Amino acid sequence: VQLQASGGGLVQAGGSLRLSCAASGRTFSNYAMGWFRQAPGKEREFVAAINWSGRSTYYADSVNGRFTISRDNAKNTVYLQMNSLKPEDTAVYYCASGVRGSVQYTGADYAYWGQGTQVTVSS
Repeated sequence: VQLQASGGGLVQAGGSLRLSCAASGRTFSNYAMGWFRQAPGKEREFVAAINWSGRSTYYADSVNGRFTISRDNAKNTVYLQMNSLKPEDTAVYYCASGVRGSVQYTGADYAYWGQGTQVTVSS
């Protein structure tokens, strides 16, 4: 299973970015997908998750209302639209593929991880 994340970059506070994660190697539409992030010196934290169909989503409090997770099962791709970015959103963002179809928000519930994409928000 391969997960290829892209779309990171440098953006000013208040700006937007859209992350993408293309998956291959398993039946994408059977599994939940999630985004996590890790800032320097901090532990990895949950950001957002979406169930197999896309009808159910879950967000960390810190991004709720600013970030939107979505998926296109025909393209085997999950997205993270990030608006109103803040300097504290600076981190390496990882996509992950779940062990089941329902929404999961802990790292242990994800079987496969992408390589990460850097998001830097300047003040």
